[in-house]
Amino acid sequence: MSTAVAQKRGLGAVIWDYLTTVDHKKIAHLYLVSGGLFFLIGGLEAMIIRIQLMKPDNDFISAGLYNEMITMHGTTMIFLAAMPLIFAIMNAVVPLQIGARDVAFPFLNSLGFWLFLFGGLLLNVSWFTGGAPDAGWTNYAPLSTTSPGHGVDYYVMGLQISGAGTLIGGINFLVTIVNMRAPGMTYMRMPLFTWSVFVTSTLILFAFPALTVGLFLMMFDRMFGSAFFDVGLGGNAIIWEHLFWIFGHPEVYILILPLFGAFSDIFSTFSKKRLFGYSAMVFATVLIGFLGFMVWAHHMFTVGMGPIANSIFAVATMAIAVPTGIKIFNWLFTMWGGQIRMTAAMLWSIAFIPSFTIGGMTGVMLAAAAADFQYHDTYFVVGHFHYVIVGGVAFGLFASLHYWWPKMFGKVLNEKLGKLAFWPFFIGFHLTFFIQHFLGLMGMPRRYWVFLEGQGLATGNLISTIGAFLMAIGTIIFLINIVYTAVKEKKADADPWEHGRTLEWAIPSPPPHYNFVQTPLVRGLDPLWVEKMDGKEGMTPAEPLGDIHMPNASILPFTISLGTFIAGFGFIYQVDDPIWLIAVFAGMGLTLGSMLTRSLKDDLGHHIHKEELEEDIKKGVGK
Repeated sequence: MSTAVAQKRGLGAVIWDYLTTVDHKKIAHLYLVSGGLFFLIGGLEAMIIRIQLMKPDNDFISAGLYNEMITMHGTTMIFLAAMPLIFAIMNAVVPLQIGARDVAFPFLNSLGFWLFLFGGLLLNVSWFTGGAPDAGWTNYAPLSTTSPGHGVDYYVMGLQISGAGTLIGGINFLVTIVNMRAPGMTYMRMPLFTWSVFVTSTLILFAFPALTVGLFLMMFDRMFGSAFFDVGLGGNAIIWEHLFWIFGHPEVYILILPLFGAFSDIFSTFSKKRLFGYSAMVFATVLIGFLGFMVWAHHMFTVGMGPIANSIFAVATMAIAVPTGIKIFNWLFTMWGGQIRMTAAMLWSIAFIPSFTIGGMTGVMLAAAAADFQYHDTYFVVGHFHYVIVGGVAFGLFASLHYWWPKMFGKVLNEKLGKLAFWPFFIGFHLTFFIQHFLGLMGMPRRYWVFLEGQGLATGNLISTIGAFLMAIGTIIFLINIVYTAVKEKKADADPWEHGRTLEWAIPSPPPHYNFVQTPLVRGLDPLWVEKMDGKEGMTPAEPLGDIHMPNASILPFTISLGTFIAGFGFIYQVDDPIWLIAVFAGMGLTLGSMLTRSLKDDLGHHIHKEELEEDIKKGVGK
């Protein structure tokens, strides 16, 4: 369907189209918009935190509200902004990079998105119903089990629903990459972005169940009177920490690995060279994924596990620096001697290398268990964490969006505005977080809502807050760029960068509904580049032109997720009044009824006939 037809339809038709879509490209748009909104909410919470810490003895917000702000900022940014924005890029790019028409389970893809969205909305409803969660984004027991009100209950139910969506998405991408690669695309011919999504999906498969179990136990403690984490009744509060971090440390790699893959593709494209050391990069990606599960307890050096456990986790943590170092040197060698084009995407990617390396270096410092006793509860850790997550994940998201925007929306983001957004954000980022390492070394504790006059912390905190405002300015310019591009910029070519090496650049921007008119034949690493070197326009097809089978749209993923949202309120409030059990039964009834409908109704999809495809080829829609 062309964009011209889409523009003629009414708003209601467009909304219905997105509510029912199972097309991976439209689901990418949904993830992008909702993740972007949560990113802005999380950013607003960060600004409130920084305003509160701008000067000594500040009373901008109360101590209780500050605890809610730091909890919701962390939870929102990790679960509701970074994850969906990465899923947006995964959805937009992976099926195209492997030559597939869609993901393996389009219905589940839609269900994963709606579960994430309703979980995120449920979590944020807590602001309006008597208080948000206030036990930190890690929700440590016994602070979380004894927290008054329903804030922590919203955390438990919101993340339970949202996490189910992420788990579904991870499984879907695993099956897609294993089963749906185009003929000739062996594992060692997959683009690095697809490889990193493959490893990330494996991490999701093994890491998220640990969080699910922890949240389940927490739910029973808070809503049904059990005592898994209550030491007074024979429970164990440390078990929550283990369950959380068995999920939480791989989560850091779930966030960063896809963007490592994106950087690999970006450096290769804009250096006009194939990636240096492809097989070493693949091996390093797999090794980072493997080691990521071995190091969770380095978050718990101060818990009292004993010197042997601490030593084992310290050594394993330092070992992760090796494959990460391999990647950084390979990116540098990819650029070495290349014809570098300094686009906005390349600017973000190059800025990532020193920023992320600083995060890695402070990570090795924190990995020394004895030193960690000094650093652990100070702003040093806040500085380290943000160098990894902002210097790695946020920079990676900006780079990826600049790079793949034309493939997602058919227009190249304005380069001047792109570079204009980069500088305040980049300078602001280093101003905000570099100084926090020193504030931490000077003794400024984490999670405190005020600091006092005469502690020597005022200047550093003021600089940090000024940096945060600069980052906000950079983000606003990026949003202006999106609007400007949508209104002003001309339509992009299939390969707007002219040096595209992977399959997604072989088809029009944005791609047609079915992606590929004919499944491409992959004849080597960087398959489009191989064809270009042979003097061909597009890809050699692996099949004759024929009818294409596509899945039907469905409202059921939306209704299944809506049911869990309604039931979530019932679970939270049945503690106060059993009448709320009606909401539990109504919500679960809607969910299970929708599932039953899905099971009993034959949904055979539809065919796009050869004649329509020939028409599209004549119009230049398909290639």
